[in-house]
Parts: sequence; C-alpha cells; structure tokens
Amino acid sequence: MPETKATTRSEATAPPNRVLGIFTPTGITVLAVLAVGFLAMFFRWFFQQAQISLAHPEDWGHAFVIPLISGYLIWLNREKIARESASVFWPALVPFATGLLAYPFCVFVIKNPMTAGFSMILTLGSLVLWMVGPKMFRHLFIPIAYLVMMVTISNQIMIAITFKLQLLASQGSWLMLNLIGEPFSWFSVDIDGNTLEILTSSGEILPMNVAEACSGMRMVVAFYALAAAVALIGCSQWWQRIALLLLAGPVAIFMNMIRVTVLGLLMLWDPNLATGDAHTMIGTILLVPSLLLFLGVMWSLNRIIKAPQEPAS
Repeated sequence: MPETKATTRSEATAPPNRVLGIFTPTGITVLAVLAVGFLAMFFRWFFQQAQISLAHPEDWGHAFVIPLISGYLIWLNREKIARESASVFWPALVPFATGLLAYPFCVFVIKNPMTAGFSMILTLGSLVLWMVGPKMFRHLFIPIAYLVMMVTISNQIMIAITFKLQLLASQGSWLMLNLIGEPFSWFSVDIDGNTLEILTSSGEILPMNVAEACSGMRMVVAFYALAAAVALIGCSQWWQRIALLLLAGPVAIFMNMIRVTVLGLLMLWDPNLATGDAHTMIGTILLVPSLLLFLGVMWSLNRIIKAPQEPAS
C-alpha cells in the first residue's frame, strides 16, 4: 500500500502534457490552415531561396540544413514545452502585421531577399507567439531565431565583406608562404593587393590571384551557422555559446589562410591544382581540419567550467 500511495502522489504532481491539447481535431485544422496560408504567403521567397542555394551550393548549400537543426532544437526542448500551457497572446498581432506588411515591400519595392527573409521569420515568430503565448514561446524563440542562418546575405554586404577578406587571406598566406620558403631558399613570395607572385628557386614566377572564391566568405557564413548549432546543442551555459560564436569568425578566417597557403604550395608542383575543379575539391577537403579545430574549441570550453549537476531526488 505505501508504494501505491507514492505512485499516486507522483502522478498527481507530474506536469501534464499540455502540448497534446493543441492536437485536437479543431487545433489540427487551425494549424493546417495557418501552415498552408503561411507557405502560400512566402512561397516566392522559399522558391527564390532554394534557387540561390542550388545555384551556389558552395556558399549557401547549408541553408537546406538549417530548418532541420531548428526542428531538432525543438525536439530537445520537447519536455519543457510540454510543461507549459498554450494561450492566445493578442499583442503578438502587432509584429505579425508588421512582418506581413514588410514582406511585399521587401519583395516588390526594394527587391531584397535578405530583408524579405527577415520579415518572414518575424511573421513566423509572432504567429507562434500569438498562438501559444509567452510561456511556451520562450522555449521556441531560439529555434525560430536560428532560421536567420538560412537567409542569404545581400550582394552589397557580400561584396564589401568579401573584398576585405580577400586582402586578409592574401596577407596571411603571403606571411605563411614566406615563413616556409625563405629559410630554406625554396621560393619567395611578393604581394600586390590580392595577387601573390611566387618566385621559385629556378627563377620561375607563378602568379596566384586570391579571387572571391578564396576570400573565405563561404567558410565564414557556414562556420557561423555551424557555431550557432554546436553552441546551442553542445554547450549548456550562455558564456560558452557566446564564446563559440565570437571564435567562429577568427577560426574560419585563419583556416582560410591555411587553405590559400596550401594551394600556393601545390602550385609549385602543378599550377593547375590552384584552379578549376581541383581548387574546389582541395578547398572542400581542408574544411575537415577546420571543423575539427572548431570542435576542439568547443571541447575545451565545456571543460573549463562544468555545469552544476542537479541533486538526485
């Protein structure tokens, strides 16, 4: 009998699964109508985004994975979400209307896919807030905000940042190549803007242009998306997550300098390895040590301060 009382008491104090209340016939119908309306409203943006990602998979191919990661983040928080009760939050109609009005302006007036994507996320977030209320939405905010990582950056911003990264990659690889070649008199390297000239010991000059593809912008964008995912999934404390996000850019830029340096060394053996498909393949292979370095940073941060363990009940 004591065991029966204990079981009854635990069942009485266990939090109910309030999310299941949404999945009634009426709730499912409302969700289906809202989902169809949302997709119809923003179909143009989703289609355009898919075209850009398929046309430039090396730059924006990761955009297809972002919604899956967001869904996984929601799955990780499913127990916390289940403890909260859903309620209609009418003030959310203000940002919801703002997002709906901003979207056609971004699409047809300024014609900017980046701002159109932001308005889509604003509309989605405010719609969810309207339906479930602040208590449940606090567990859904980060997965929805993470969708920002799939929005393509506008050309104006890309051009401005890419040019600076080209110069940075050129200067970094110029220093690394000279540190490797000059002590042994194998070769020397001169730099002019984003162009490197490798002078071999035989007197041959091999020009190497650090073009937009070598700027590292694609690596920086992908690394920030990866950093946010790893930080949210692999780290439990906010200071660790912020540190990972701050380190993502420098790690990506440093590894891109190494990538350009490796391509310069391969030019001494075969100049064709620094162009065309070989260039793309080598750059992709060198993403592996970049990922391992980043995961090593996360591993170190997780062991600096361990999260306090909850006392056993």
